[in-house]
Amino acid sequence: MRIAVDAMGGDHAPREIVRGVAAGLQYLSEDDEVYLYGIQDKVEAQCAQLGLNDPRVKVHHCPGVIEMNEPPIEALRRKRDSSIVRMAVAAGKGKLDAIISAGNTGAFAAACQVRIKPIKGVSRPGIAVVMPTFHGPVLICDVGANVVPKPRHLYDYARMCAAYADTILGIANPEIGLISIGEEEGKGNQLVKEARTLIKSDPHLHFIGNVEGRDVFAGTGHVFICDGFVGNVVLKLIEGLAEGLFKTIVREIGEESATMAEQFAPIVDRIWSKHNFADYGGAPLLGINSVAIICHGRSDQRAISNAIRVAIEQFRANLNGIIAARLTPTNEVPV
Repeated sequence: MRIAVDAMGGDHAPREIVRGVAAGLQYLSEDDEVYLYGIQDKVEAQCAQLGLNDPRVKVHHCPGVIEMNEPPIEALRRKRDSSIVRMAVAAGKGKLDAIISAGNTGAFAAACQVRIKPIKGVSRPGIAVVMPTFHGPVLICDVGANVVPKPRHLYDYARMCAAYADTILGIANPEIGLISIGEEEGKGNQLVKEARTLIKSDPHLHFIGNVEGRDVFAGTGHVFICDGFVGNVVLKLIEGLAEGLFKTIVREIGEESATMAEQFAPIVDRIWSKHNFADYGGAPLLGINSVAIICHGRSDQRAISNAIRVAIEQFRANLNGIIAARLTPTNEVPV
């Protein structure tokens, strides 16, 4: 398997990216290869500092870097020699099996959609993120790839996520909900209403109907479908709430007494570790003919290492082949 990692992407690049690759080597076989795409001297300096000289790790020089705050489309046009663009181009030509980046999410997703062919039957790729909950992991899609989708796109997300939940998360016949402003069938905008009709009509999907935002953590379902605008807002709100809540708990315990803080510290650490995004590595961009993992901009060694693990799992499980088989049209749907 050939994996490429964007060494220049993320808040802590290239140091944490290289460290993550070093830690992720445990998931590779002897025949696998990892390519670090980035500015060669900077990447090699980090490898030397870590003593990373594994023959499976190779550096691919890319002089351009797309910064986190750059407009995605404009950056792709101006920086064709960047790590993000060159990885997507190589994957599109079949020279790479998986690509991973913690860099500019919009640019990475756009590069993948432009440079890599979609899986047969997929109308539009979507970003699916795994969220830890008290009832187990759930999948939300889309969280930013497509902010103005058509009903057919949401229907494709439901089918792709059902395959992902079953194949990767081990959730047989996952329950699928469509995020709306009410559980009633008549609630929601035209997009939601038309997408509901498509998803409900598919006998291969375990559709539970409309769900509300609070249902994500209530154990109501396993897969939650929405447009990219709603999904991104939901994702960022959850991230901010979780971080703020844990900080509040730690502060309040600490102000109560030093003894109590010492007693509760292991419990807080255990809870945080169970809900840490780094354990899930990153969000897959479902629907393209390659494995593409989009990592959080704050990704550290642990997150990158787990992103490599997730990429390998998807590739070896032939997730794209399974998605293609499940998306073989059985009836006509609107384009």
